[in-house]
Amino acid sequence: MSEKYKVGILGATGMVGQRFISLLADHPWFEVVLVAASGRNKGKTYAEAVDGRWKMETPIPDRITNMVLEEVSDVETIAPQVDFVFCAVNMPKDVIRDIEEQYAKAETPVVSNNSAHRWTPDVPMVVPEINPDHYDVIKYQKERLGTTNGFVAVKPNCSIQSYTPALTAWLKFEPTEVIVSTYQAISGAGKNFAEWPEMNGNIIPYIAGEEAKSEKEPLQVWGHVDPATKSIVNKEGIKITSQCIRVPILYGHTATVFVNFKQNPAKEELVQALRDYQGFPQEAELPSAPKQFIQYLEDDDRPQVQKDVNFEHGMGVSIGRLREDSIFDWKFVGLSHNTLRGAAGGGVLSAEALVKKGYLKKKSEL
Repeated sequence: MSEKYKVGILGATGMVGQRFISLLADHPWFEVVLVAASGRNKGKTYAEAVDGRWKMETPIPDRITNMVLEEVSDVETIAPQVDFVFCAVNMPKDVIRDIEEQYAKAETPVVSNNSAHRWTPDVPMVVPEINPDHYDVIKYQKERLGTTNGFVAVKPNCSIQSYTPALTAWLKFEPTEVIVSTYQAISGAGKNFAEWPEMNGNIIPYIAGEEAKSEKEPLQVWGHVDPATKSIVNKEGIKITSQCIRVPILYGHTATVFVNFKQNPAKEELVQALRDYQGFPQEAELPSAPKQFIQYLEDDDRPQVQKDVNFEHGMGVSIGRLREDSIFDWKFVGLSHNTLRGAAGGGVLSAEALVKKGYLKKKSEL
């Protein structure tokens, strides 16, 4: 790729925005040329805006340090400067929906980490290893928006990626009922322990909106594009119920899952299905794709956050403790990195898939 795509990051000062900046520092396809945040940070350098709030393990990339922040809502200024934007803003959902559509209508695609458009019928919500065919709905979204290049694509909630990949590998065995409990890291709320000291040694049995996402979003990911309605239609025949709990972990969402199947798979079949599972990112050898999407761990005490959260640079999913249950057919434990696979890393991988499938284009080539 001779010239990199020019990328803007909306919400660049928050935790997910910081993760985008960190991931894109040496990306072979994408170059961050613009950062934007709320109006109170407009005109500040990036380093000034995140002074005392930089949360990544690596320092701010040199070329970003003195970049001057734009205001997210200034679409007319930002759109002409970039080929597309990543969106990680922290605003009310109706405001986010409006801003993201403004960028799309300004012929600037949006790859969003936000939940605001996850239930817009013609917006694809994609895990690239699972449902890249959902990008096909973009043509209908463009018809609605009246655009030739602009659209919005989103990624699912971070916590569902701890268990949905395993269930996807097992769809051929026809799962019918799922009980899932997620144990979610504090970085999922955009915080660390310095900012949220009351989480030390604490568990909070409530995360606003998470249970509905955990129960509904997998069904959309497993759904299909319906040309008749020009929308995504959810998969039927699977019921999911969940509980979502905040735990004193910085990175890593763990899920405990119980599942019933129509068929009667043996453990060996289930484990082999996990290990064999590959998707479009692996086939296309996308830069951010894990070589192995799902690993199965045999040890009784795995997966563990400290040992497994960074599997495949945080882009892989770890499954363990698969065993028969006395009420359900099978039960297991899943783990994924919530700000890498579950957030910014998943967004970058989605953008790579959109490039490979021809949906993201350089404006200089249009």
